[in-house]
Amino acid sequence: MSKVIKLKKGLDIPLKGKAERILIKPDMPELFAVKPSDFHGIRPKMLVHPDDPVKAGTPLFFDKYNPDVYFTSPVSGKIVEVNRGARRKILEVIIKKGDTMIYEEFGKADPLSLSSEEIVSRLLKSGLWPLLKQRPFGLIPKPEQRPRSVFISGFDTAPLAPDYDFVMKDSGDEFQAGINVLRQLTEGKVHLNVCGDYPLSSVYENATGVQLNYFSGPHPAGNPGVQIHHLDPIHKKGKVWHIAPQDVLILGRLFLNGVVDFSRTVALTGSEVLKPRYYKTVMGASVNTILKDNVKKAGLRYISGNVLSGKKIPSDGFIGFFDSQVTVIPEGNYHRFMGWADPGLDRFSASRAFFSWLMPSRKYVHDTNYNGGPRAYVMTGEYEKVLPMDIIAQQLIKAIIVEDIDKMENLGIYEVIEEDLALCEYVCTSKTEVQSILRSGIEMMIKETS
Repeated sequence: MSKVIKLKKGLDIPLKGKAERILIKPDMPELFAVKPSDFHGIRPKMLVHPDDPVKAGTPLFFDKYNPDVYFTSPVSGKIVEVNRGARRKILEVIIKKGDTMIYEEFGKADPLSLSSEEIVSRLLKSGLWPLLKQRPFGLIPKPEQRPRSVFISGFDTAPLAPDYDFVMKDSGDEFQAGINVLRQLTEGKVHLNVCGDYPLSSVYENATGVQLNYFSGPHPAGNPGVQIHHLDPIHKKGKVWHIAPQDVLILGRLFLNGVVDFSRTVALTGSEVLKPRYYKTVMGASVNTILKDNVKKAGLRYISGNVLSGKKIPSDGFIGFFDSQVTVIPEGNYHRFMGWADPGLDRFSASRAFFSWLMPSRKYVHDTNYNGGPRAYVMTGEYEKVLPMDIIAQQLIKAIIVEDIDKMENLGIYEVIEEDLALCEYVCTSKTEVQSILRSGIEMMIKETS
């Protein structure tokens, strides 16, 4: 039976640069990359070298901790280079696309006619297993484990997030095939969570084998972590998986077509984009093609993802493995005249520090300026206003800082990852880097519980 959950806590940040519902199909860029840093908790072992030819679906590296988990090439061509950092840490595997797309063949199949073991084997060999995320901790699931439920968040409430009703249009067959795959991986429910504030899209309405749930409220209502918290809360031993809607399509294509097709629609957003629109591309693509002659000026911050939890990339960088959005905003490396004494009619404030709160429908240009430096970490109650979960976030962060494992458990570290506390970092009076502290605490818990 469907559930309707209305959330009051949270914050919608009104930014300029929402993508128009126009789909562009640009020329494919020359370079693509797979970045191990997109996946938490893995240790990559290379299977290819520079100048090696690859097909779409050819394994590039595997995880030393889980040798059956492969990460495959999104396109066919040849390996250009393997970029390494300190202590030879693998940063990027860069592929130059060939003239034609050639695919590894994995065979068509009806997922409902296969056992869960057969489906897992196909997902591992094709490199699609990493599309799944496990809670707690936001890791790639272990192949031998099964979740008690699977979550698909059919909408995104992050700033300037893509409209999934538009993105998923005309993808009903692929989406249903992907759902059928997920149904075989769990004995529990597959939850499809949609926005209760708008009419339901036909793709979601026609989906079978799922429990449809309606969420309404400000960001982070669209976060899987928030939805899991209200429908199937995490505990120490229970495992829940989640996957993004476009990644469900990729699962479906594998079984419908027998090949790995990493095609993805990406929203190019942000105040510094001349024409914010949607672009048909491939996972891991260089952003060169979609940014060319489409940004306003120099001195910009390029983000793969949204402004709250996305990752900074260079202007010729690559789209992240899980990202369906690229955001461009101004850098904030300047001093603002009058500082907080400015009336701030052109500046958004979550705490009504500026008079801009009198214009609730206005959209704003946000930059990366901190508007102050780090300061004492004091109790303000701001976190609780933007986190619709029964978690005392500030006390959790303090427990992580002092490395108190028992308190971290009791205060709910199993239920959250970085994106769930991103708004807490945004409103933090103390300018505390909440997301990086949370990840360090998660890594402590992984060591403690492994």
